[in-house]
Amino acid sequence: MSAISAQQGVAREPAKRRRSGTLPLIAPSVGVLLLWMIVPLAMTIWFSFQRYNLLNPMVTGFAGLENYEFLVTDPDFWASLVNTLVLVGSVLAITVVLGTLLAVLFDQNFPGRGVARLLAIAPFFVMPTVSALIWKNLMMHPIYGVLAALWRGVGLTPVDWFAQFPMLSIIVIVSWQWLPFALLILLTAIQSLDHEQKEAARMDGAGPVAQFLYITLPHLGRAISVVIMIETIFLLTVFAEIFVTTSGGPGNATTNLAFLIYARALLQFDVGGGSAGGMVAILLANVVAFFLVRSIARRLEI
Repeated sequence: MSAISAQQGVAREPAKRRRSGTLPLIAPSVGVLLLWMIVPLAMTIWFSFQRYNLLNPMVTGFAGLENYEFLVTDPDFWASLVNTLVLVGSVLAITVVLGTLLAVLFDQNFPGRGVARLLAIAPFFVMPTVSALIWKNLMMHPIYGVLAALWRGVGLTPVDWFAQFPMLSIIVIVSWQWLPFALLILLTAIQSLDHEQKEAARMDGAGPVAQFLYITLPHLGRAISVVIMIETIFLLTVFAEIFVTTSGGPGNATTNLAFLIYARALLQFDVGGGSAGGMVAILLANVVAFFLVRSIARRLEI
């Protein structure tokens, strides 16, 4: 026993020396990273409890929970929260369903598959502002847009998408951006599927639908969880598409939580109220991330 303890002690000493040797090297980068995260968070928390309006700098002091009380009693806050959930849920449903179907399609052999994959993934590399401008001025414009030309071509009246269907328009734009990401992750997962398993199922008489439901779809479970987690975190902060196309309107029809914080802080100049909204958004994002990470961890243990 004494010999084993001695060997374990000898094995631990190099590990301690390695840790002590690398600590001075990583300390500066870790310190910068902590400051980069903690300082803005601390300032947001501080301002959320202060009376701070850029149009009236004379009104200052500790506000307590006044900013939070005004936020939760504001009808625009609850409307923006509902819009955020609708936007996130709709985009997730569209990207996961279409991403899965397209991943199955692009896993097949057909002429021009490489070019088709490249074109399908390309929208993910377009900046959100550029994407919103393309859809606003090129696709959905009620006079000069491609969709308006198609409508007139079949004898129908063109639709003013951002006035008549504002939230649907935002969902389409954001889904177009994030569908390639879901496709890329799910296609990679499908390509890791054992083809011998599919061949065995085919020989047992399973058709394409049965193979998809009982082999491909269960295999994609973890990849779908990863797509949902990553997309949800980013979709909670959608801003550029709304700012460029509808500016939160008509009324508050497309105002999500991120745009409400922007409007409160930089349009109404209420830094305290905007900071309170920012804290609510941080809390919401962390709660969602916590449950999603736990869900993925459980899937990885299976």
